Amino acid sequence: MKITAPCCSLYTAEQVYKIDAAAIASGIPGIQLMKRAGGAAYELLVQRFPDSELISVYCGAGKNGGDGYVLAALAAQRRVQVQVIQLSKPEKLVGEARQAYEFALQENVKMVPFAEAKPPKVGVIVDALLGIGLQGEVRLAFAAAIEQINHAQLPVLAIDIPSGLNADTGAVQSVVVKATLTITFIGMKRGLLTGRGQAVCGEIVLADLGIPATIFRQTNPTAECLQLPELMNLLVPREADAHKGDFGHVMIIGGDTGYGGAALMAAEAAARTGAGLVSIATRPEHISAMLTRCPEIMACGVISGQELEPLLARPTVLVVGPGLGRSPWSEQMLQQAVKSGLPMVIDADALNILAAGRVVPNFTPRQNCLLTPHPGEAARLLGVNTSDVQADRFGSVQRLQEKFGGAVILKGAGSLIAGESGITGIVTQGNPGMASGGMGDVLSGIVGSLIAQGLSVENAARLGAVLHANAADLAADEVGQRSLLATDLIPYLCQLLSE
Repeated sequence: MKITAPCCSLYTAEQVYKIDAAAIASGIPGIQLMKRAGGAAYELLVQRFPDSELISVYCGAGKNGGDGYVLAALAAQRRVQVQVIQLSKPEKLVGEARQAYEFALQENVKMVPFAEAKPPKVGVIVDALLGIGLQGEVRLAFAAAIEQINHAQLPVLAIDIPSGLNADTGAVQSVVVKATLTITFIGMKRGLLTGRGQAVCGEIVLADLGIPATIFRQTNPTAECLQLPELMNLLVPREADAHKGDFGHVMIIGGDTGYGGAALMAAEAAARTGAGLVSIATRPEHISAMLTRCPEIMACGVISGQELEPLLARPTVLVVGPGLGRSPWSEQMLQQAVKSGLPMVIDADALNILAAGRVVPNFTPRQNCLLTPHPGEAARLLGVNTSDVQADRFGSVQRLQEKFGGAVILKGAGSLIAGESGITGIVTQGNPGMASGGMGDVLSGIVGSLIAQGLSVENAARLGAVLHANAADLAADEVGQRSLLATDLIPYLCQLLSE
Protein backbone atom coordinates (compact mmCIF):
# COMPACT_ATOMS: atom_id res chain seq x y z
CA MET A 1 0.00 0.00 0.00
CA LYS A 2 1.35 3.41 -0.99
CA ILE A 3 0.56 6.36 1.27
CA THR A 4 1.41 9.98 0.49
CA ALA A 5 1.10 11.83 3.78
CA PRO A 6 3.18 14.32 5.79
CA CYS A 7 2.43 12.68 9.14
CA CYS A 8 1.62 9.32 10.67
CA SER A 9 -1.19 10.31 13.07
CA LEU A 10 -4.52 8.54 12.55
CA TYR A 11 -7.96 9.70 13.57
CA THR A 12 -11.52 8.50 14.05
CA ALA A 13 -14.34 10.07 12.04
CA GLU A 14 -15.56 11.88 15.16
CA GLN A 15 -12.14 13.42 15.71
CA VAL A 16 -11.96 14.63 12.10
CA TYR A 17 -15.40 16.23 12.48
CA LYS A 18 -14.15 18.04 15.59
CA ILE A 19 -11.04 19.30 13.79
CA ASP A 20 -13.20 20.47 10.89
CA ALA A 21 -15.56 22.28 13.29
CA ALA A 22 -12.64 23.88 15.14
CA ALA A 23 -11.20 25.12 11.84
CA ILE A 24 -14.54 26.72 10.93
CA ALA A 25 -14.83 28.24 14.41
CA SER A 26 -11.34 29.71 13.99
CA GLY A 27 -12.56 31.73 11.02
CA ILE A 28 -12.14 29.47 7.97
CA PRO A 29 -15.54 29.34 6.18
CA GLY A 30 -16.91 25.85 5.64
CA ILE A 31 -17.39 26.47 1.91
CA GLN A 32 -13.74 27.48 1.66
CA LEU A 33 -12.68 24.15 3.18
CA MET A 34 -14.99 22.37 0.73
CA LYS A 35 -13.50 24.26 -2.20
CA ARG A 36 -10.00 23.39 -0.98
CA ALA A 37 -11.02 19.72 -0.80
CA GLY A 38 -12.60 19.70 -4.25
CA GLY A 39 -9.65 21.62 -5.66
CA ALA A 40 -7.10 19.20 -4.16
CA ALA A 41 -9.07 16.26 -5.56
CA TYR A 42 -9.29 17.83 -9.01
CA GLU A 43 -5.57 18.63 -9.14
CA LEU A 44 -4.73 15.06 -8.12
CA LEU A 45 -7.09 13.66 -10.73
CA VAL A 46 -5.52 15.74 -13.50
CA GLN A 47 -2.03 14.77 -12.33
CA ARG A 48 -2.73 11.03 -12.28
CA PHE A 49 -5.20 10.80 -15.18
CA PRO A 50 -4.21 13.66 -17.50
CA ASP A 51 -5.83 12.34 -20.68
CA SER A 52 -9.29 11.41 -19.43
CA GLU A 53 -11.99 11.77 -22.09
CA LEU A 54 -14.70 12.17 -19.47
CA ILE A 55 -14.94 12.69 -15.71
CA SER A 56 -18.03 11.07 -14.19
CA VAL A 57 -18.69 12.27 -10.64
CA TYR A 58 -21.14 10.25 -8.54
CA CYS A 59 -22.48 12.67 -5.90
CA GLY A 60 -24.45 12.04 -2.72
CA ALA A 61 -26.23 14.61 -0.57
CA GLY A 62 -23.69 15.39 2.17
CA LYS A 63 -20.37 17.16 2.32
CA ASN A 64 -18.78 14.33 0.38
CA GLY A 65 -21.16 15.05 -2.46
CA GLY A 66 -20.36 18.75 -2.09
CA ASP A 67 -16.67 18.00 -2.67
CA GLY A 68 -17.71 16.17 -5.83
CA TYR A 69 -19.75 19.12 -7.09
CA VAL A 70 -16.76 21.43 -6.55
CA LEU A 71 -14.49 19.06 -8.48
CA ALA A 72 -17.00 18.95 -11.34
CA ALA A 73 -17.27 22.75 -11.41
CA LEU A 74 -13.49 23.14 -11.57
CA ALA A 75 -13.30 20.64 -14.41
CA ALA A 76 -15.97 22.54 -16.33
CA GLN A 77 -14.11 25.82 -15.79
CA ARG A 78 -11.14 24.24 -17.56
CA ARG A 79 -13.30 22.97 -20.45
CA VAL A 80 -12.87 19.34 -19.39
CA GLN A 81 -15.74 17.00 -20.30
CA VAL A 82 -17.52 16.27 -17.01
CA GLN A 83 -20.87 14.98 -15.77
CA VAL A 84 -22.40 14.62 -12.32
CA ILE A 85 -24.49 11.52 -11.64
CA GLN A 86 -26.82 12.53 -8.80
CA LEU A 87 -27.94 10.09 -6.11
CA SER A 88 -29.91 12.76 -4.25
CA LYS A 89 -32.37 15.34 -5.46
CA PRO A 90 -30.99 18.92 -5.47
CA GLU A 91 -33.68 20.10 -3.04
CA LYS A 92 -32.19 17.80 -0.39
CA LEU A 93 -28.84 19.58 -0.50
CA VAL A 94 -28.18 22.00 2.37
CA GLY A 95 -25.37 24.20 3.66
CA GLU A 96 -22.01 23.97 1.91
CA ALA A 97 -23.21 21.05 -0.23
CA ARG A 98 -25.96 23.29 -1.64
CA GLN A 99 -23.46 26.06 -2.32
CA ALA A 100 -21.18 23.58 -4.11
CA TYR A 101 -24.11 22.36 -6.22
CA GLU A 102 -24.92 25.95 -7.23
CA PHE A 103 -21.25 26.49 -8.13
CA ALA A 104 -21.47 23.48 -10.46
CA LEU A 105 -24.73 24.80 -11.96
CA GLN A 106 -23.05 28.15 -12.55
CA GLU A 107 -20.33 26.39 -14.53
CA ASN A 108 -22.93 24.55 -16.62
CA VAL A 109 -21.98 21.10 -15.38
CA LYS A 110 -24.16 18.38 -16.90
CA MET A 111 -26.36 16.83 -14.18
CA VAL A 112 -27.90 13.36 -14.61
CA PRO A 113 -30.14 11.65 -12.02
CA PHE A 114 -28.80 8.16 -11.26
CA ALA A 115 -32.04 6.53 -12.42
CA GLU A 116 -31.45 8.01 -15.90
CA ALA A 117 -27.67 7.62 -16.05
CA LYS A 118 -25.92 5.21 -18.37
CA PRO A 119 -22.81 3.51 -16.92
CA PRO A 120 -19.72 5.42 -18.10
CA LYS A 121 -17.58 3.56 -20.61
CA VAL A 122 -14.60 5.92 -20.88
CA GLY A 123 -12.57 8.26 -18.71
CA VAL A 124 -12.30 8.28 -14.94
CA ILE A 125 -14.91 7.97 -12.20
CA VAL A 126 -15.02 10.09 -9.05
CA ASP A 127 -16.70 8.52 -6.02
CA ALA A 128 -18.31 11.31 -3.95
CA LEU A 129 -21.25 9.26 -2.73
CA LEU A 130 -20.79 8.56 0.97
CA GLY A 131 -18.35 10.12 3.39
CA ILE A 132 -16.75 9.09 6.66
CA GLY A 133 -20.02 9.22 8.61
CA LEU A 134 -21.40 5.98 7.17
CA GLN A 135 -22.84 3.65 9.81
CA GLY A 136 -24.55 0.36 8.99
CA GLU A 137 -25.76 -0.90 5.65
CA VAL A 138 -25.54 1.11 2.43
CA ARG A 139 -28.99 2.09 1.15
CA LEU A 140 -30.21 0.32 -1.99
CA ALA A 141 -29.81 3.19 -4.46
CA PHE A 142 -26.28 3.91 -3.26
CA ALA A 143 -25.45 0.19 -3.33
CA ALA A 144 -26.59 0.07 -6.96
CA ALA A 145 -24.39 3.08 -7.77
CA ILE A 146 -21.41 1.43 -6.09
CA GLU A 147 -21.97 -1.73 -8.11
CA GLN A 148 -22.15 0.36 -11.28
CA ILE A 149 -18.87 2.09 -10.44
CA ASN A 150 -17.11 -1.21 -9.79
CA HIS A 151 -18.48 -2.88 -12.94
CA ALA A 152 -17.34 0.02 -15.15
CA GLN A 153 -13.72 -1.16 -14.88
CA LEU A 154 -12.46 2.42 -15.15
CA PRO A 155 -9.96 4.22 -12.88
CA VAL A 156 -11.69 5.47 -9.73
CA LEU A 157 -10.75 8.41 -7.51
CA ALA A 158 -12.47 8.13 -4.12
CA ILE A 159 -13.17 11.39 -2.30
CA ASP A 160 -12.14 11.15 1.38
CA ILE A 161 -12.95 7.42 1.60
CA PRO A 162 -14.24 4.70 -0.74
CA SER A 163 -18.02 4.70 -0.30
CA GLY A 164 -19.13 1.76 1.83
CA LEU A 165 -15.96 1.55 3.95
CA ASN A 166 -16.18 2.28 7.68
CA ALA A 167 -13.73 5.07 8.46
CA ASP A 168 -13.12 3.86 12.02
CA THR A 169 -12.84 0.09 11.60
CA GLY A 170 -11.95 -0.63 7.98
CA ALA A 171 -14.94 -2.98 7.80
CA VAL A 172 -17.46 -3.33 4.97
CA GLN A 173 -21.01 -4.41 5.72
CA SER A 174 -22.40 -4.80 2.20
CA VAL A 175 -20.78 -3.19 -0.86
CA VAL A 176 -17.82 -0.86 -1.24
CA VAL A 177 -16.19 1.12 -4.03
CA LYS A 178 -12.89 -0.36 -5.11
CA ALA A 179 -10.77 2.73 -5.76
CA THR A 180 -7.60 3.17 -7.77
CA LEU A 181 -6.70 6.25 -5.75
CA THR A 182 -8.14 7.79 -2.57
CA ILE A 183 -7.64 11.39 -1.51
CA THR A 184 -8.54 11.86 2.14
CA PHE A 185 -8.90 15.21 3.87
CA ILE A 186 -7.80 16.88 7.11
CA GLY A 187 -6.47 13.76 8.88
CA MET A 188 -5.77 10.17 7.92
CA LYS A 189 -8.68 7.97 8.94
CA ARG A 190 -7.58 4.80 10.65
CA GLY A 191 -10.07 2.56 8.80
CA LEU A 192 -8.33 3.29 5.50
CA LEU A 193 -5.31 1.30 6.59
CA THR A 194 -6.60 -1.94 8.06
CA GLY A 195 -9.23 -4.61 7.35
CA ARG A 196 -10.75 -4.12 3.89
CA GLY A 197 -9.26 -0.64 3.71
CA GLN A 198 -5.97 -1.89 2.33
CA ALA A 199 -7.79 -3.78 -0.42
CA VAL A 200 -10.14 -1.04 -1.62
CA CYS A 201 -8.35 2.31 -1.19
CA GLY A 202 -5.58 1.92 -3.75
CA GLU A 203 -2.95 4.61 -3.25
CA ILE A 204 -3.87 7.04 -0.47
CA VAL A 205 -3.05 10.75 -0.57
CA LEU A 206 -3.67 13.07 2.39
CA ALA A 207 -4.59 16.74 1.93
CA ASP A 208 -4.77 18.65 5.23
CA LEU A 209 -6.64 21.57 3.58
CA GLY A 210 -4.31 24.12 5.14
CA ILE A 211 -5.74 23.73 8.64
CA PRO A 212 -3.25 25.20 11.15
CA ALA A 213 -1.19 22.80 13.25
CA THR A 214 -2.47 24.49 16.40
CA ILE A 215 -5.93 23.12 15.66
CA PHE A 216 -4.62 19.58 15.13
CA ARG A 217 -2.83 19.76 18.48
CA GLN A 218 -6.19 20.10 20.24
CA THR A 219 -6.99 16.45 19.34
CA ASN A 220 -4.96 13.43 20.44
CA PRO A 221 -4.80 10.76 17.72
CA THR A 222 -5.96 7.29 18.66
CA ALA A 223 -3.53 5.44 16.43
CA GLU A 224 -0.42 5.94 14.31
CA CYS A 225 1.33 4.49 11.29
CA LEU A 226 4.54 2.70 12.23
CA GLN A 227 7.62 3.63 10.24
CA LEU A 228 10.83 1.62 10.18
CA PRO A 229 13.41 4.47 10.31
CA GLU A 230 12.00 5.84 13.57
CA LEU A 231 11.61 2.41 15.13
CA MET A 232 15.17 1.39 14.25
CA ASN A 233 16.33 3.98 16.79
CA LEU A 234 15.19 1.53 19.46
CA LEU A 235 18.23 -0.62 18.64
CA VAL A 236 21.29 0.83 20.33
CA PRO A 237 24.77 0.33 18.81
CA ARG A 238 26.74 -2.54 20.26
CA GLU A 239 29.74 -1.82 22.43
CA ALA A 240 33.13 -3.00 21.21
CA ASP A 241 33.48 -5.33 24.21
CA ALA A 242 29.99 -6.80 23.98
CA HIS A 243 29.47 -10.55 24.44
CA LYS A 244 26.61 -12.92 23.69
CA GLY A 245 25.27 -12.69 27.20
CA ASP A 246 24.42 -9.05 26.60
CA PHE A 247 21.83 -9.89 23.98
CA GLY A 248 19.69 -12.47 25.69
CA HIS A 249 18.78 -16.09 25.22
CA VAL A 250 15.62 -16.93 23.29
CA MET A 251 14.11 -20.39 23.67
CA ILE A 252 11.62 -21.54 21.06
CA ILE A 253 9.18 -24.09 22.46
CA GLY A 254 7.32 -25.98 19.76
CA GLY A 255 7.66 -28.39 16.90
CA ASP A 256 5.33 -31.24 17.74
CA THR A 257 5.52 -34.33 15.52
CA GLY A 258 5.53 -33.24 11.89
CA TYR A 259 5.83 -29.52 12.68
CA GLY A 260 9.52 -29.10 13.41
CA GLY A 261 10.00 -26.61 10.56
CA ALA A 262 7.89 -23.97 12.30
CA ALA A 263 10.06 -23.99 15.41
CA LEU A 264 13.20 -23.93 13.27
CA MET A 265 12.02 -20.90 11.26
CA ALA A 266 11.26 -19.01 14.48
CA ALA A 267 14.69 -19.91 15.86
CA GLU A 268 16.56 -18.87 12.73
CA ALA A 269 14.67 -15.55 12.63
CA ALA A 270 15.53 -14.94 16.29
CA ALA A 271 19.20 -15.62 15.65
CA ARG A 272 19.32 -13.38 12.57
CA THR A 273 17.61 -10.56 14.46
CA GLY A 274 20.46 -10.46 16.94
CA ALA A 275 19.73 -12.63 19.97
CA GLY A 276 22.92 -13.69 21.74
CA LEU A 277 21.77 -17.29 22.12
CA VAL A 278 18.89 -19.25 20.61
CA SER A 279 17.71 -22.67 21.67
CA ILE A 280 14.79 -24.92 20.75
CA ALA A 281 12.85 -27.30 22.97
CA THR A 282 11.14 -29.70 20.60
CA ARG A 283 10.36 -33.33 19.85
CA PRO A 284 13.55 -35.40 19.85
CA GLU A 285 13.07 -36.62 16.28
CA HIS A 286 13.56 -33.09 14.92
CA ILE A 287 16.99 -32.49 16.44
CA SER A 288 19.27 -33.79 13.69
CA ALA A 289 17.48 -31.90 10.92
CA MET A 290 17.56 -28.67 12.95
CA LEU A 291 21.26 -28.87 13.66
CA THR A 292 21.97 -29.64 10.02
CA ARG A 293 20.02 -26.59 8.89
CA CYS A 294 21.34 -24.17 11.55
CA PRO A 295 24.19 -25.42 13.76
CA GLU A 296 24.30 -22.14 15.70
CA ILE A 297 21.04 -23.11 17.42
CA MET A 298 21.03 -25.27 20.55
CA ALA A 299 18.38 -27.96 20.04
CA CYS A 300 17.02 -29.93 22.96
CA GLY A 301 14.72 -32.94 22.64
CA VAL A 302 12.05 -33.08 25.34
CA ILE A 303 9.24 -35.61 25.69
CA SER A 304 7.37 -34.05 28.62
CA GLY A 305 6.84 -30.90 30.63
CA GLN A 306 8.91 -32.46 33.39
CA GLU A 307 11.91 -32.66 31.04
CA LEU A 308 11.38 -29.07 29.92
CA GLU A 309 11.23 -27.57 33.42
CA PRO A 310 14.99 -27.61 34.24
CA LEU A 311 15.83 -26.17 30.82
CA LEU A 312 13.81 -23.04 31.64
CA ALA A 313 16.51 -21.82 34.02
CA ARG A 314 18.66 -20.81 31.01
CA PRO A 315 16.64 -18.56 28.65
CA THR A 316 15.67 -14.95 29.21
CA VAL A 317 12.71 -15.02 26.77
CA LEU A 318 10.38 -17.81 25.63
CA VAL A 319 8.62 -18.06 22.27
CA VAL A 320 5.86 -20.62 22.68
CA GLY A 321 3.71 -21.88 19.85
CA PRO A 322 5.50 -22.34 16.50
CA GLY A 323 4.51 -25.86 15.42
CA LEU A 324 3.34 -26.59 18.96
CA GLY A 325 0.21 -28.51 18.02
CA ARG A 326 -2.58 -29.36 20.47
CA SER A 327 -1.51 -32.74 21.84
CA PRO A 328 -0.96 -33.58 25.54
CA TRP A 329 2.76 -32.87 24.89
CA SER A 330 1.83 -29.41 23.55
CA GLU A 331 -0.26 -28.66 26.61
CA GLN A 332 2.56 -29.64 28.97
CA MET A 333 4.97 -27.36 27.11
CA LEU A 334 2.69 -24.34 27.45
CA GLN A 335 1.88 -25.11 31.06
CA GLN A 336 5.56 -25.13 32.03
CA ALA A 337 6.29 -22.00 30.01
CA VAL A 338 3.54 -20.01 31.73
CA LYS A 339 4.60 -21.34 35.12
CA SER A 340 8.16 -20.05 34.57
CA GLY A 341 7.07 -16.40 34.67
CA LEU A 342 9.64 -15.53 31.98
CA PRO A 343 8.90 -12.89 29.32
CA MET A 344 6.99 -14.77 26.68
CA VAL A 345 5.76 -14.54 23.11
CA ILE A 346 2.62 -16.65 22.68
CA ASP A 347 1.85 -17.66 19.11
CA ALA A 348 -0.06 -20.16 16.98
CA ASP A 349 -1.43 -23.21 18.79
CA ALA A 350 -0.26 -21.88 22.16
CA LEU A 351 -2.94 -19.23 21.66
CA ASN A 352 -5.56 -21.87 20.87
CA ILE A 353 -4.66 -23.89 23.97
CA LEU A 354 -4.76 -20.71 26.04
CA ALA A 355 -8.18 -19.83 24.58
CA ALA A 356 -9.58 -23.24 25.55
CA GLY A 357 -8.99 -22.32 29.20
CA ARG A 358 -8.35 -25.84 30.48
CA VAL A 359 -4.54 -26.03 30.60
CA VAL A 360 -4.07 -22.46 31.88
CA PRO A 361 -7.45 -21.85 33.56
CA ASN A 362 -6.62 -18.60 35.35
CA PHE A 363 -4.19 -16.72 33.16
CA THR A 364 -3.27 -13.49 34.94
CA PRO A 365 -2.59 -10.42 32.72
CA ARG A 366 1.16 -9.94 32.49
CA GLN A 367 3.26 -6.96 31.44
CA ASN A 368 5.96 -9.23 29.98
CA CYS A 369 3.70 -11.15 27.62
CA LEU A 370 3.21 -10.63 23.87
CA LEU A 371 0.39 -12.34 21.96
CA THR A 372 0.49 -12.61 18.16
CA PRO A 373 -2.93 -13.88 17.00
CA HIS A 374 -4.40 -13.90 13.53
CA PRO A 375 -8.15 -13.02 13.42
CA GLY A 376 -9.30 -16.61 13.98
CA GLU A 377 -7.09 -17.05 17.04
CA ALA A 378 -8.14 -13.62 18.31
CA ALA A 379 -11.78 -14.67 18.02
CA ARG A 380 -11.18 -17.79 20.11
CA LEU A 381 -9.34 -15.77 22.76
CA LEU A 382 -12.25 -13.31 22.97
CA GLY A 383 -15.01 -15.90 22.66
CA VAL A 384 -16.50 -14.35 19.52
CA ASN A 385 -16.62 -15.08 15.79
CA THR A 386 -13.84 -14.19 13.37
CA SER A 387 -16.26 -11.87 11.58
CA ASP A 388 -16.74 -9.96 14.86
CA VAL A 389 -12.99 -9.42 15.13
CA GLN A 390 -12.72 -8.20 11.55
CA ALA A 391 -15.73 -5.90 11.98
CA ASP A 392 -13.81 -3.95 14.65
CA ARG A 393 -10.12 -4.77 14.57
CA PHE A 394 -9.21 -1.76 16.73
CA GLY A 395 -11.68 -2.69 19.43
CA SER A 396 -10.61 -6.33 19.27
CA VAL A 397 -6.90 -5.67 19.71
CA GLN A 398 -7.61 -3.33 22.62
CA ARG A 399 -9.82 -5.93 24.34
CA LEU A 400 -7.12 -8.56 23.94
CA GLN A 401 -4.52 -6.26 25.45
CA GLU A 402 -6.79 -5.45 28.38
CA LYS A 403 -7.52 -9.15 28.95
CA PHE A 404 -3.97 -10.50 28.71
CA GLY A 405 -1.76 -7.48 29.44
CA GLY A 406 1.57 -6.70 27.83
CA ALA A 407 1.17 -6.22 24.08
CA VAL A 408 -0.78 -7.80 21.23
CA ILE A 409 -0.16 -7.99 17.49
CA LEU A 410 -3.44 -8.60 15.65
CA LYS A 411 -2.15 -9.91 12.34
CA GLY A 412 -3.69 -9.39 8.92
CA ALA A 413 -3.76 -6.66 6.28
CA GLY A 414 -2.89 -3.59 8.31
CA SER A 415 -1.63 -5.48 11.38
CA LEU A 416 -2.44 -3.68 14.63
CA ILE A 417 -0.27 -3.44 17.74
CA ALA A 418 -1.75 -2.53 21.12
CA GLY A 419 0.24 -2.08 24.29
CA GLU A 420 0.31 -0.15 27.53
CA SER A 421 0.97 3.17 25.73
CA GLY A 422 -2.68 3.22 24.66
CA ILE A 423 -1.79 4.27 21.09
CA THR A 424 -2.53 1.57 18.54
CA GLY A 425 0.17 1.12 15.92
CA ILE A 426 -0.69 0.15 12.33
CA VAL A 427 1.68 -1.67 9.98
CA THR A 428 1.03 -0.32 6.49
CA GLN A 429 3.78 -2.34 4.81
CA GLY A 430 3.47 -5.97 3.73
CA ASN A 431 1.77 -7.71 0.83
CA PRO A 432 -0.64 -10.59 0.01
CA GLY A 433 2.30 -12.92 -0.60
CA MET A 434 2.59 -13.15 3.18
CA ALA A 435 -0.54 -15.30 3.23
CA SER A 436 1.47 -18.51 3.39
CA GLY A 437 2.62 -20.96 6.03
CA GLY A 438 5.47 -20.02 8.32
CA MET A 439 5.18 -16.22 8.15
CA GLY A 440 3.87 -16.03 11.70
CA ASP A 441 6.67 -18.29 12.94
CA VAL A 442 9.28 -15.93 11.51
CA LEU A 443 7.52 -12.98 13.15
CA SER A 444 7.45 -14.67 16.55
CA GLY A 445 11.18 -15.33 16.37
CA ILE A 446 11.89 -11.71 15.42
CA VAL A 447 9.90 -10.22 18.28
CA GLY A 448 11.27 -12.74 20.77
CA SER A 449 14.80 -11.75 19.80
CA LEU A 450 14.04 -8.05 20.23
CA ILE A 451 12.64 -8.64 23.72
CA ALA A 452 15.78 -10.61 24.57
CA GLN A 453 17.86 -7.60 23.51
CA GLY A 454 16.09 -5.36 26.01
CA LEU A 455 13.10 -3.87 24.21
CA SER A 456 9.76 -3.68 25.98
CA VAL A 457 7.15 -6.08 24.64
CA GLU A 458 5.26 -3.20 23.00
CA ASN A 459 8.36 -1.76 21.30
CA ALA A 460 9.45 -5.24 20.25
CA ALA A 461 6.02 -5.83 18.73
CA ARG A 462 6.12 -2.54 16.84
CA LEU A 463 9.65 -2.85 15.48
CA GLY A 464 9.35 -6.59 14.86
CA ALA A 465 6.10 -6.35 12.90
CA VAL A 466 7.44 -3.52 10.72
CA LEU A 467 10.76 -5.31 10.10
CA HIS A 468 8.83 -8.44 9.14
CA ALA A 469 6.55 -6.58 6.72
CA ASN A 470 9.36 -4.60 5.09
CA ALA A 471 11.44 -7.74 4.62
CA ALA A 472 8.43 -9.39 2.99
CA ASP A 473 8.05 -6.48 0.56
CA LEU A 474 11.73 -6.66 -0.41
CA ALA A 475 11.53 -10.42 -0.85
CA ALA A 476 8.35 -10.15 -2.95
CA ASP A 477 10.09 -7.65 -5.22
CA GLU A 478 12.64 -10.36 -5.92
CA VAL A 479 10.61 -13.58 -6.13
CA GLY A 480 7.06 -12.30 -6.60
CA GLN A 481 4.15 -12.42 -4.17
CA ARG A 482 2.75 -15.71 -5.40
CA SER A 483 6.05 -17.55 -4.85
CA LEU A 484 6.95 -15.92 -1.53
CA LEU A 485 8.03 -18.27 1.28
CA ALA A 486 8.60 -17.41 4.91
CA THR A 487 12.30 -18.28 4.75
CA ASP A 488 12.70 -15.84 1.83
CA LEU A 489 12.41 -13.04 4.40
CA ILE A 490 15.56 -13.95 6.33
CA PRO A 491 18.19 -12.41 3.97
CA TYR A 492 16.16 -9.20 3.71
CA LEU A 493 15.74 -9.08 7.45
CA CYS A 494 19.53 -9.13 7.68
CA GLN A 495 19.75 -6.40 5.04
CA LEU A 496 17.35 -4.11 6.91
CA LEU A 497 19.16 -4.61 10.20
CA SER A 498 22.52 -3.88 8.61
CA GLU A 499 21.21 -0.58 7.22
